[in-house]
Amino acid sequence: MTTDQTAPGAGVHHVAPGRPGAHATLAAALHAAAPGDEVRVAAGTYEESLRVDRDVTLRAADGGGVTLAASGGGAPALEVLSGARLTLDGLTVRGGAADRPAVLLSGGVTHWHGGGTDRGRLEVLREAALTMTEARLTGAALAGALIRTTGAVRLTDCVLDGAQGTGVVVGGDSRLELTGTRIKGATGSGVRVREDARIVLRDCLIDGAGRSGLLFEDRAAALLVDCRVRDCGGEAVRVLDTSPVPEDGDPYDTPHAGTPEAARGGLLLYGCELTGSGADALHVAGGGDAVLVGCVLRDSGGSGASAGERARVRLADTRIARTTAAALTAHGTARLDARGTTVRGSSANGLLATGSATVRLTDGEVTDCRYSAVHAGGDAELTLTRLRAGNTPEHGLHAVADSRLTLAEVHLTDCGMSGLDLSGTAAAEATELSVARCRNGVVAGSGGAVRLAGCTVADAERAGFTFGGGEAELDGARVLRAGTAGLVCQDGATVRAAHVEITDAAGSGMVVAAGAAPDVRDVRIVRPGKNGLIVDAKGGGTYEDCEITGPGFPAVHLGAAATPVLTRVRVQDADADLSTEDGAEPQVRDCVAWQVKDAHWPAPFAPATAAAGAGATQSAGAPAAGDGTATTVPPTEADLDELLGELHELIGLERVKQDVASLVKLMRMVQRREAAGLAAPPLSRHLVFAGNPGTGKTTVARLYGRILAAVGLLEKGHLVEADRSALVGEYVGHTGPKTQRVFMEAMGGVLFIDEAYSLAPAHATGGNDFAQEAIATLVKLMEDHRDAVVVIVAGYPVEMEHFIDSNPGLASRFNRTLLFEDYGTEDLVQIVEQHAAAHQYELTDAARDTLVGYFDHVPRDGRFGNGRSARQTFQAMTERQAYRVAENDAPSEADLRTLSELDVPELDVPAADPPGAAVPQPPGAGAAVHPA
Repeated sequence: MTTDQTAPGAGVHHVAPGRPGAHATLAAALHAAAPGDEVRVAAGTYEESLRVDRDVTLRAADGGGVTLAASGGGAPALEVLSGARLTLDGLTVRGGAADRPAVLLSGGVTHWHGGGTDRGRLEVLREAALTMTEARLTGAALAGALIRTTGAVRLTDCVLDGAQGTGVVVGGDSRLELTGTRIKGATGSGVRVREDARIVLRDCLIDGAGRSGLLFEDRAAALLVDCRVRDCGGEAVRVLDTSPVPEDGDPYDTPHAGTPEAARGGLLLYGCELTGSGADALHVAGGGDAVLVGCVLRDSGGSGASAGERARVRLADTRIARTTAAALTAHGTARLDARGTTVRGSSANGLLATGSATVRLTDGEVTDCRYSAVHAGGDAELTLTRLRAGNTPEHGLHAVADSRLTLAEVHLTDCGMSGLDLSGTAAAEATELSVARCRNGVVAGSGGAVRLAGCTVADAERAGFTFGGGEAELDGARVLRAGTAGLVCQDGATVRAAHVEITDAAGSGMVVAAGAAPDVRDVRIVRPGKNGLIVDAKGGGTYEDCEITGPGFPAVHLGAAATPVLTRVRVQDADADLSTEDGAEPQVRDCVAWQVKDAHWPAPFAPATAAAGAGATQSAGAPAAGDGTATTVPPTEADLDELLGELHELIGLERVKQDVASLVKLMRMVQRREAAGLAAPPLSRHLVFAGNPGTGKTTVARLYGRILAAVGLLEKGHLVEADRSALVGEYVGHTGPKTQRVFMEAMGGVLFIDEAYSLAPAHATGGNDFAQEAIATLVKLMEDHRDAVVVIVAGYPVEMEHFIDSNPGLASRFNRTLLFEDYGTEDLVQIVEQHAAAHQYELTDAARDTLVGYFDHVPRDGRFGNGRSARQTFQAMTERQAYRVAENDAPSEADLRTLSELDVPELDVPAADPPGAAVPQPPGAGAAVHPA
C-alpha cells in the first residue's frame, strides 16, 4: 500500500479494490489515515458504513462515480462524530432504507461538494455543522433532510428532489442558510421550520410540494430574498406561529446581512414570488408575524395573503393577482397593513375583513374583482388611505354588521352596485372620497354613524348619496350627473347636509322620503332634470340658504302633509318655484324667486307686500290645503307640434323618430274614429325600447309620455323610472305592494322600467327570486288600469326578446318594439358639439376632424356607452383644455372657450387582438394613437 505525501504531516490514501498498493475499503483507508489526510476513492459502489472521528477528506478520484452504500443493520452509511472535520468531494451516499438516515452528522464540521444522497435522508443533529454545495439529495421518505443542531448549516446550489414527505425539517435552535437551492416534488411540505429555528433562503426555488411550500410553527423565524414558491398542493407559505418581528428598525427595509442571524424574528420575504398554490399563497395564523416587500402572489387556489387569529401581516409594494378566494383576508384579531400593494383579478373580494380584525391599506389599488372590492364585516376596523378600487360587478366598499371604515382620498370607479355601501350598524368616516361611474354613489342604510367630508360622486346611474337609518353628516360634497337623484334621505335617517353642490342630476336634486327630516344648509342644486327638492308626504326638515337653478319641474315640490321649514331658499330660471299637494304646511322664510314664470315667492329685493304670508305655515301664493289644484300642468294639443319638434331635434335616432310619429298618427286616427262613433281598432300603447346603453331611451320615453298627454291619451304624461330593485322585494309579501306603489306613482303617465330583462334572467333557476311575482303583479295592474298608465320596458335587444317571451301576459301587451340603434360617428361628434355649446365652448374645425377619427377608432364593445361615451369625451376635452390653458398666464376669452384638436383624448389601441376577440382594431395598433 502506498501513501502519497502532499504536505508536511498530510498524506493521500487511495481506495481501489484489486489495485496493488491501494486500500480495498474506505474503512481501511480511514483507519490508516492520519488527521488531515486525504482519501481518494476510485469509481464504484462501496457497501460499508463509515464513522468518521477525525479530520479527513474523502474525494472521488477521476471526477466521480463513487457511491457509499449502507452495509445493513439500519445504521447510516456515513456518520460524522463530534470533533471530526470531514470534507466530501463528489461522493454519493445511499442509505439502507428511504425512511432511515443515509447520512448522520451528530457532531463535527462537514464540508460536502457534489455528490449527495440517493436513498435515505440527511440528518444534522446536536452541534454538527455542515456546508454543502452542488449536491443532490433524493430518494428519502418522511424527510429529505432533518436539521436540528446548534451548528451552522449552509446549502448552496443544491437540489432536494422527490422526498416522500417533507423536503427539509428544521427544528430546535438550528440556523440554516439555503442559497440557490431547489426543493422539488416533496409530497409533504417543502420546508418545515419549528421551535426556535432560524432560516435564510436566497434565490431558492420550492416547487411542487404536495402540501405547503414553507410551513412555520412555534417561535421560528425566516428571511427569504428573491425566492420562488410555486405549484404547491396547499399554501405556498403557511404560518401557524412565529417569533415576533423585532420592533427596532423599519421592517420594510431589506436586511443587508446574509447569515441566518438576519432572521431575528418573524417571517420576512423580500422580492419573492408565491404562485400557483392550491390554497392561500400566504396563510398566517396564531401569533404569526410576516412582512412581505416587493413580492408577487398570484394564481392561488385560495387567498393571496390571509391573516387570522392573532396574526400580524405587513405588505409593501406587493402585487396580488388572480386569486380564487379573497385576495386579502383578515379575521379574528389579526392586523393587516398593506402599502403600495395592488390587487387584480380576484374571483371573490379584493379585501375581506371580519371578526375584530384591524386593516390598513395605503397607496394601493384593488380592481377587477368578482365580488366587492372591499368587504368588511363583524366589528372589523379598516383604514383606507389613497386607495383606488373598482371595476367590479358589486360594491367598491361594502361594510356590514358592526364594522367601521376610515377613508381618506379613496377613489372608487366602475362598480356595478354602489361605490360605498353601508348596512347593519356599520359606521364610516370619509374625507376626499370620490365615486365615479357606479350604479349608486354612496348608500348608507346602516344604523351606524356616517360622516363624509369633501366627497364627490360623478356619473352614478342612480342616486349620488342615499341615507337610510342612522346618523349621517355630509359636508362639502359634490354630485355630478346623477342618474336619478343627487341626495336621497330615507325614512329613519338623521341627516345633516351642508355645503353640497348637485349638478345635472337626471332626476331630482334632493329627495326626502316620508318620515325623514334632514337639516340642510347651503346646498346648491343646478339643472336637475326634475324637481330641485322633493319632500314626500309627511316629510319635514329644515332647508336654509339653499339655491335651485334651472330645474326641469317646479323647484320645490311638497307631498301631502309635508312640513318643511324653508329659509332663504333661492330659485332661479324655473317654470315654477313651488308646487304642493293637499295638506302640505311648509314654513317659508325669506325665500325668493328670480326669472321664474310661475312664482309664489317674491323676486329678490321686492317689497315685503309681494310676499304676503311669507313666514307663515302656508307658503306664499301656494294653493291652499285641499283645494285640489294640480301641481303641474300637463301638455295640451297646442303643445304637440312643439313636442314633436323637440323629438326631431334629437341627434340621430331617425328610425325611432319615424316610429313615434307613426304612433301619433295612429292614435289621432283612433280618436277621430271614436269621435265619429266608429269602433276603434286594437291599440297597445305599451312599448319595448331595445337598444344599448346611452342611445336615448329614457329621453324618448319622457317625450313619449308628454306627447300622449298632449293628444289626450294620458292625464299627466310624467315619467316614473324604475328597475328591478324598485319592484322586487326581499321577503315574502314584499314584492306585490312594492310593485303596486311604483305603478301608482306613474298613474296618468309613463312607467319606464330600465333593464327589465333582469326580472326574467335567461339562466334563472327560480328559488327565492320574487321577480316572477313582480311580473305577474305588473301584468294585472296593466290590465286593471289599461287606459291610465303606459308602461315602457327597456334593455338590450336580445335580452328583451327573452323577457317578453318569458310571460304570455307580457307578450300580449308588448307587441311593438322600438329599436334604438347605436350612434354613428357623426352623431357622436354632434353630441359633443351640443355639450360644448351648452357649456359655452367652441370646437375648432381641426378638433371636429380629430373627433371624427377618434370615434371611428373607438371599439364598439360592451363598454361603449354611445351618448354617455360622447359626454365623457367632452368632459375629458375640457379637462385637457384646462391643463393646456393653465400654462398661459393671461389667457384670452377665446382661449378659454376654444377646444382644439390637442384636447381630444388619445386612444389606446392594443398591439394585437386577444385570442377570440370579436372587435376589429384600427390600423396602427400597437401604440397610443391620436387619430387625425
